[in-house]
Amino acid sequence: MANTLEILAKYWRHTAFRPGQEEIINSVLAGKDTLALLPTGGGKSICFQVPALAQKGLCLVISPLIALMNDQVENLKQRGIKAMAITSAMNWHEIRIAFMNCINGEYKFLYISPERLHTEVFLKNLHDLKISMIAVDEAHCISQWGYDFRPSYLKIAELRDLLPKVPIIALTASATDKVIEDIQQRLEFVKPSVFKSTFARKNLHYIVQYEDDKIGRLFSICNKIEGTGIVYVRNRRKTVEIAEILKQYNIKADFYHAGLKADERQRKQADWINNKTRIIVSTNAFGMGIDKPDVRFVVHMDLPDSLEAYFQEAGRGGRDGNVSYAVLLFQQMDAENLLQSVEQSFPQFDEVKQSYQAIANYFQIAIGAGNGMSFDFNLEVICNNYKLKPVTMFNSIRFLEKEGYLSLQDNGYEQSKVMILFHKQDLYNFEIKHPKFEKVLKGLLRNYGGLFEEHVHINEFVLAKRLLISVPELEDQLRRLTKLEVIEYIPKSQLPKLIFTANRVDAKRLELSPENYKLLKKTAQERADSVIRYATDKNVCRNRLLLTYFDETTIEDCGNCDVCLKRKRDVHNVELHSLSTQILNVLHNHPHKLDDLVSLFYRFDKALVVESINELAEANEIKIDKNKMVKIK
Repeated sequence: MANTLEILAKYWRHTAFRPGQEEIINSVLAGKDTLALLPTGGGKSICFQVPALAQKGLCLVISPLIALMNDQVENLKQRGIKAMAITSAMNWHEIRIAFMNCINGEYKFLYISPERLHTEVFLKNLHDLKISMIAVDEAHCISQWGYDFRPSYLKIAELRDLLPKVPIIALTASATDKVIEDIQQRLEFVKPSVFKSTFARKNLHYIVQYEDDKIGRLFSICNKIEGTGIVYVRNRRKTVEIAEILKQYNIKADFYHAGLKADERQRKQADWINNKTRIIVSTNAFGMGIDKPDVRFVVHMDLPDSLEAYFQEAGRGGRDGNVSYAVLLFQQMDAENLLQSVEQSFPQFDEVKQSYQAIANYFQIAIGAGNGMSFDFNLEVICNNYKLKPVTMFNSIRFLEKEGYLSLQDNGYEQSKVMILFHKQDLYNFEIKHPKFEKVLKGLLRNYGGLFEEHVHINEFVLAKRLLISVPELEDQLRRLTKLEVIEYIPKSQLPKLIFTANRVDAKRLELSPENYKLLKKTAQERADSVIRYATDKNVCRNRLLLTYFDETTIEDCGNCDVCLKRKRDVHNVELHSLSTQILNVLHNHPHKLDDLVSLFYRFDKALVVESINELAEANEIKIDKNKMVKIK
């Protein structure tokens, strides 16, 4: 077994682990089922990637988001580590090749969504994969008490029967004690080993500001705090509006949301990470898998859905350890809007059934069929076809996810892919016979590695620029080469993927649990209440409120949030008032020289005495003459 510190140095260029990481890694290597709770930016990935590299075999990583999977795979590849993700965006040919490469030992990490665990192709190849450990990312998704519960995660435990000797490491950035216990039960931990790092971020200063003019306050924050920032809003329209307003004030800002094309997202991310853009205004679609250490402030213009979400989003600030500000701008209407949003998130059962019927009819899924099938999903088109409200359709799908019928996965990050189907000698012969394709084929080979072994992500804009041709011309040649079966070119899809996780049933016989509905709604309302409590409580330290929510009991006031700072100011003002009264009483008897007066009140901080004297002078209650004699005016 390889030395873990050597692995860390070789691939990550670090000489030591962060607090808690080494203990978690040793637990995994000892074969224990392990639950690791590390805050956003705490280095969760290293906790399973290092032990996987330290032993033989393949690490199976279960993750809920295509974007997150692709991001981690690309990060590993950049470090020279072979990794592969199997997602709903892949066709059967890609999936078959991916499994073959994993079985042949070509890869160290296989990322897969929980929906894929029980497909025929996965189960058929499972025992040939030589899996050494299972990593469950975003493990809070397995708990009905978690803020992002996904029923597909409940099926992970079935791997226990198929891989009885393989340990599991579950990882999450935020979970209450109730969720921690639930994760262990759901994953059937054999020898539980829980590592919980404190969620306290001493360099992160939490501020809630009650503000009617939020745009004006945001402009003030951007001017007062140097460095890059993230501004979170609840809808796409506001991302565009606020970014444009900031630009009018000569602030380099841009907007970001899930509706953008993949190349637009990547460009906007890169510009922000490389400091070409200072402020990114986004929905909650931004931030997952992005590790920019020098974010100096994170502003929420609206209330988040949960404190778990707020903690993760605010935690994207100050990862370099320097002071950063997490600012929540609040007005009373925000509380009403959040509660209304929770209500909208739970459509009536008739509306859920109507949405399910429309989706099944649109994709022409026969009753008794469809399990495992995935489709590009255009919400607007389906709603227009069946005259349904988009918000009702979207929330119906989210509930149907909880009930195990459908799964909606964002596919916006999936770039185009190419694989060369010819052998090298055959490709050379093809180029001689078809010289018009030589430029594109050589361009692919010069710019991308591994094209003969797997489907490789490409960027048409970048490649076309390097080949000095237009993007349409490049795409046309790639399509022609695909038709000739020289390559397989899979253009990027900008739409989310809708997956049927169960065979279609008659909508009238759709089994929707009223108990589950009530429980989920009650839990969502409680989370919203916690957010409102955090925003409206003016007496308890913000950091204390957050950490208490996550069941941390040994908590001190942070001294840096708006509540703590106000308390300090109040105490200061009381002391100042008391001292001023005493100074006036002394001066009523007779004047004093300034130095003598300061010395007389030696029990007080000298700076406070001087401040008190200056304030009294400014208020014309005392007079200081040229000889520095202080007396009543």
